[in-house]
Amino acid sequence: MGPDAGLRFVVDKSDRRFMVYAGDSLLRTYPCVLGEQPVGDKHCQGDRRTPEGSFTFRSKRVHGQWHKFIWIDYPNAESWRRYRERKAAGLIPAGKDIGGEIGIHGVPDGMDHWIDAGADWTWGCIALRNADVDEIYPHIKPNRTVITIQP
Repeated sequence: MGPDAGLRFVVDKSDRRFMVYAGDSLLRTYPCVLGEQPVGDKHCQGDRRTPEGSFTFRSKRVHGQWHKFIWIDYPNAESWRRYRERKAAGLIPAGKDIGGEIGIHGVPDGMDHWIDAGADWTWGCIALRNADVDEIYPHIKPNRTVITIQP
């Protein structure tokens, strides 16, 4: 995977798979874990769900606790549309914000077994083993690289 390969990412929530594509060619698949409530789209802050849809990335950085953090552009326009629709339908409690700070991150050093165990534990983020985060990290171009998170 060269740094200018024009990669895109697909997360299959039901299979806990993080896939890397160049065009239509699948290059890599990594195991991942999700928010503690993995079924369904994110509705609001604190619901511990991983959002669904297509997003880009806001930024990326080395992170003291989570190895690296790659900030997903959630909420985007489609997320806001769904949020307003759900709020109007009474599906979101009064006073609940849409949420944010969703990203891809690793685990504390020596804790890759948290991913290998396959149990969802994040607050809505997508967590990968640290070596896997390191492999995708150079290929992420903020505001350009696309990630699609599907049910």
